[in-house]
Amino acid sequence: MSNEQPSAPSGVRRGPLESGEWVRLTDAKGRRRNLRLEAGKQYFTNRGAIDHDALIGREEGFTVTSTLGADYLVFRPLLNEYVVSMPRGAAVVYPKDAAQIVAMADIYPGAVVVEAGAGSGALTCSLLRAVGAEGRVSSFERRDDFAAIAEKNVDQFFGDVPATWTLTVGDLAEALPQVEAPGSVDRVILDMLAPWDCIDAVATALRAGGIVCCYVATTTQLSRVVETLRAHGEFTEPQPWETLVREWHVEGLAVRPAHSMNGHTGFLVTARRMSPGERAPVKKRRPAPGAYGTDYTGPRPTGVPAPETTPDP
Repeated sequence: MSNEQPSAPSGVRRGPLESGEWVRLTDAKGRRRNLRLEAGKQYFTNRGAIDHDALIGREEGFTVTSTLGADYLVFRPLLNEYVVSMPRGAAVVYPKDAAQIVAMADIYPGAVVVEAGAGSGALTCSLLRAVGAEGRVSSFERRDDFAAIAEKNVDQFFGDVPATWTLTVGDLAEALPQVEAPGSVDRVILDMLAPWDCIDAVATALRAGGIVCCYVATTTQLSRVVETLRAHGEFTEPQPWETLVREWHVEGLAVRPAHSMNGHTGFLVTARRMSPGERAPVKKRRPAPGAYGTDYTGPRPTGVPAPETTPDP
């Protein structure tokens, strides 16, 4: 792999709107529509039509009026707006979680980041922005159809496929050693069904002090990945959490929480890689009674013995 690091685009465009660009129309009730501009075409809403030519050539941040008198704000879509409306195969990582991943996994300019799976490419866009021109992102996706959607969405947002991105179709545990040398990766983001199956491969690829961040949907997945990281022994104590986002209604003296909110989308777990051969201190607090019952078959941290069983008479 070449050491030369080409410049990486941000996906941000400036200047007059051009044919082929995407814009976001917002009506008086806050309803949003995405539109790809094409010269000579019209966009039809339930409040009349809008000529594309009335938008092309103007600076974003203006109001356009449809043929039936409805006003729409016109802006280029922000990244957080783009990802929630992009075409998708797999579910996307929502902006509230992508922001947490970038911050809590400490994704920085120049970082070497591995992502699995690529899904629909939503998180990939945030990672590519965060690593900048000097870093790179290696994404892995097991399904060809999802990989194709991810590549198309990344291409569409940045205007081209960034040279700082590679996309590999295959299983991470098998393909990662072929793509990244041991100890060469700064951060690993796992957004997949069974991230615990990849912990050994991730540990080999991560440098000492590197971070693994797992994004899982259910409590059973959360428990399994935390216990696997603990049982591995060469990661720090896993830190699990989730974020909830609630908007507020502010209208004169009517100031109250919004009736709807962005509740549970997924759990996040982070842990840092110890130096190879070094083990993290064993947790001092004892597990709660029944935390590892007779029916529990998953990994156990060092020092937590399997329960004794009484043989059948």
